[in-house]
Amino acid sequence: MKIRRILATAVAAAVTTPVVFLSAAPAFADTKPSPAATQKPAQNEDDKPPTHQELVEAVAKAQAKLDALEAERKQVLKDLKDDTIDPALKAEFLAAEEAVKVAEEARKTADQKVVTAQAAFDKLTETSTEEERKLAEKDLADAKKAAEDAVTAKTAADLRLEKARTACDDARVALARKAELLRRDIVLAEEELAQAEQDLEDFEELSECVEDDAVRIDLSGPETITAGQPAVFSMRVTNTSDRALDLVDVYANASRLILPGEDVDEDTDFTKWSIPVEWSSADVLEWTPVSDEFESIEVGKLAKGAHYDVKLRLTAAADSPAGQGMAFAYAEYENNDGTCGMALDGAHAGFDILAKGDKPKPTPTPSPSTSTPAPAPSTGNTGNTNTTQQGGSSSTPVNNGTLAATGANDVLPQLGLAAAGAVALGAGAMFVARRRKAGTQA
Repeated sequence: MKIRRILATAVAAAVTTPVVFLSAAPAFADTKPSPAATQKPAQNEDDKPPTHQELVEAVAKAQAKLDALEAERKQVLKDLKDDTIDPALKAEFLAAEEAVKVAEEARKTADQKVVTAQAAFDKLTETSTEEERKLAEKDLADAKKAAEDAVTAKTAADLRLEKARTACDDARVALARKAELLRRDIVLAEEELAQAEQDLEDFEELSECVEDDAVRIDLSGPETITAGQPAVFSMRVTNTSDRALDLVDVYANASRLILPGEDVDEDTDFTKWSIPVEWSSADVLEWTPVSDEFESIEVGKLAKGAHYDVKLRLTAAADSPAGQGMAFAYAEYENNDGTCGMALDGAHAGFDILAKGDKPKPTPTPSPSTSTPAPAPSTGNTGNTNTTQQGGSSSTPVNNGTLAATGANDVLPQLGLAAAGAVALGAGAMFVARRRKAGTQA
C-alpha cells in the first residue's frame, strides 16, 4: 500500500494565507485598502498545479527527449567504430602520408647522389686536370645541397603528417567526449522521465482518493505562549468512518503570524515565521521533533470509532516578537484495499505570543450590572461559529477556512479559519512528496 504525503503546497498556503490576511488587518479597521508595498501579488498562473493532460504531455516530452539522446549517442558510437570523421581530415591525413613517402624516397636518392659524387671526387689523381677537379667538386656540393633540401622536405612532410594525425585523433576524441556527454545527458533524461512518470502516477493515484470526514482532528491549547518557553497543545485524532482505517497520518505545523507593517512579497521567506513542533503520545513517550514540514505523525491503524491522542509541544524562538500565532493540523488515510482519503476539515488553534520577559495581561473582572444589556446588532452573516476567538484555542475542525464578512475585530479570529482552510484546500491541489508502505503498519 502506498501513502501520499500531500502537504507540500498546503503547508505553504497555510503559512502564507494568514500572513496575507493579517497584513491587511489595519486596512479592515480603517476601511481603506492596504498599501501596495505590503500586499502579496496574486498567484501567478505558472504557480498553478499541472493538469492531468499537462502531466501526460510532460511524460511524452521527456520520453521523446530520451529517445533522441539515445539515438544520437548510438550514431556517435557507430561513427567511432567506423572511424567516421570529417572527410577533409581523412583526405589530408592520406595526402600527408603520401608526402612523407615521397620525401623519404627523395632523401634516399639525394643521399645516394652524395655518395656517388663523393666517390667520383675521391678518384681524382695528380694527373687529373683542373677542370675535372672543379667539376667533381661542383657535383659533390650540389649533391650535398640536394641532400640537405631533401632532409628539410622530409622534416616538413613529417610535421604535416603529425598535424594531420593530431587533427584526426582530436576528431575521434571529440566523438568519444560527445558520447560521454550524451551518456550523462541520457542519465539525466532518464531521471527526468522517471520523475515525470512518477508525477503522473502520483496524480492519478491521488485523484482516486476522496475528500471526506472519515478522520476528525480536535486541537486545543493555551491562549498564550511565551517566546523561548515550550507550550503543550492537545490533539485527538478520531476515526469517524464506518470501518477501520489501516493507515492514518497526521501533519502538524505552527507559525507566527506576520505583524502589521511587515512587508510581504513573492520573495518573502515564510519559514522564518515557523514555530518548531515536537510531538509525543502513549506509544512515543519521548518528544519527537517534526523536522520536516512534510513529515507526518504516524498514527497507524485506527479502529472504527477509535481515537489517538497526541501532545504537541510548540517553542517559539526566544527572540520572537509579541504577536499572534497559529497551530494547525491535517490528516489523511489509506487502506490496504487501495482506498484512500484526505480530510475535508483541518483543525487549528490560535494563540497570543508574548515576547521573552513579558507577562500576560490580567483579564479584567466585569463590573456587576443591574441593567439589561442591549442585544448586539445582527450583521446578517455570523460566519463560522464553530471556532473560538484568536488568542484562544479551537477543538473544532474548520471546514475549508470559510471567512465571515465581519469587521476589524473579527479579522484575527478569521485568520485561523484561513490557515486551517488553506491546509485543506492546498492539499487537494498538489502532488505526492513522499511514499511508503502502509501494509507494514497494519
